[in-house]
Amino acid sequence: MPISDRKLALRKNAFMKKVLVANRGEIARRVIRTLKKMDIASVAIYSDADANAPHVQEADEAVYVGESPSAQSYLRQDVILEACKKLGVDGIHPGYGFLSENAEFARKVTQAGITFIGPSPEAMEVMGDKLSAKQAVKEFDVPLVPGIDKAISDVAEAKSIADQIGYPVLIKASAGGGGKGMRLVERSEDLEEQMRLAQNEARSSFGDDACFVEKFVTKPRHIEIQVFADSKGNTVYLFERECSIQRRHQKVVEEAPSALLTTELREQMGQAAINVCRACNYEGAGTVEFLVDGDMKFYFLEMNTRLQVEHPVTEEITGLDLVEWQVRVARGEELPKKQEELNINGHAIEVRVYAEDTLNGFTPDIGNLERYRVPSGRAVRVDDAFVEGMDIPIYYDPMIAKLVVWGKDRKSAISRTLKAIDEYQISGLKTTLDFGKYVLKHDAFVSGDFDTNFVKHYFSDPLVMHDAMQEEEEALSHAIGQIWDDIKERDQQEFASRPIGSHWQHKRS
Repeated sequence: MPISDRKLALRKNAFMKKVLVANRGEIARRVIRTLKKMDIASVAIYSDADANAPHVQEADEAVYVGESPSAQSYLRQDVILEACKKLGVDGIHPGYGFLSENAEFARKVTQAGITFIGPSPEAMEVMGDKLSAKQAVKEFDVPLVPGIDKAISDVAEAKSIADQIGYPVLIKASAGGGGKGMRLVERSEDLEEQMRLAQNEARSSFGDDACFVEKFVTKPRHIEIQVFADSKGNTVYLFERECSIQRRHQKVVEEAPSALLTTELREQMGQAAINVCRACNYEGAGTVEFLVDGDMKFYFLEMNTRLQVEHPVTEEITGLDLVEWQVRVARGEELPKKQEELNINGHAIEVRVYAEDTLNGFTPDIGNLERYRVPSGRAVRVDDAFVEGMDIPIYYDPMIAKLVVWGKDRKSAISRTLKAIDEYQISGLKTTLDFGKYVLKHDAFVSGDFDTNFVKHYFSDPLVMHDAMQEEEEALSHAIGQIWDDIKERDQQEFASRPIGSHWQHKRS
């Protein structure tokens, strides 16, 4: 649909009375909370596995969309659109994952006369392919990692390119993300095999084996900039998030702002992110991802045309509701604030709580939440998708929750997060909470001197964390033993001081 037709559809549904959340879990609950605040009716969708999930209970209405596997439920575009038609839905929020960056779905939504709360299909198509994204932003002088900006399949050509830019290099799938179809090559003799593996994985994951070659940035920091643009030509950046603590190229611990950036570098990266938006006529919430090398040079990585999992840390340091901003922009309104009105207040950290066995290569550990108690407090926020007694289904991402903590500065945010992790109670399966605690207590993280190789450098041997956990348990056991010894000594002294024949007994609770 032409942009003019899309804007007509936006005006038609300017007031948006009922929104379907085309997602599940914690992001569905997150969106529903804001819809309630804005007096907009909400519709949830659910599969067999999610029939009793909290997001279904909290929505004003709920629609069954199919069996547990996502291909038979959450990815059924026509079923979702038919539900919208029957229920009189005039807006769809896609959350993240599933259909959130599917240009075909966004186009179908708009053609049905429903407002898609996100960017245009055209912007998704430009930024959804890493090569077209590179070509688009290059015209706006956005720094790019040295390499080639076209898809290749010939090994000889790939070797020639790698020789020119120098090893190590990355072979990356043009489509998709999440680290799939990405291979690090450190020697020329390994390139052929690694390219074949990258193409196979890309073909399996995205149905497209197009790859490109670029220089591998040493000591990379993964810094992303939150951007917002409206239909009136206004674009702002809501500062950065540090996302360098990763496993399998996927984030586990995030924070805002970054301990690395200076005010000058923040402004430069923010302006570059705005230029990325201009390169694709962007509207709505987006995230521009950069790599920063050891010399503090930054390079465009990609743009995610949706709300990010880690958006809460940006909300905590800005005091803004990003979902509300999404809805307002989708209704054709101007951005609520201009760039000069935005500022950073304090520091926020997010620890993703996955059902994973961190001592066994972060493999999923699906099971039942036998006990589930979340921490609380004025500076503590938990965005989760489950309640005690529920099973973690095998069909979806194993994330249970996001623990988000705010502090007046980075030191207090780290301290408060560690306290919140200690207060979190989960039993019945293994989680990444202990890994989050390991990260936050590590000297490299505390000092701010770390990069995306944190797990490789400090956690490559599972015994490292096992020993750290054992030391902590021993210290705790020693402290408890000392407390009991003190109580025993106090009791003996008190008993000895009492008159003979008095009836006295000390009960330990």
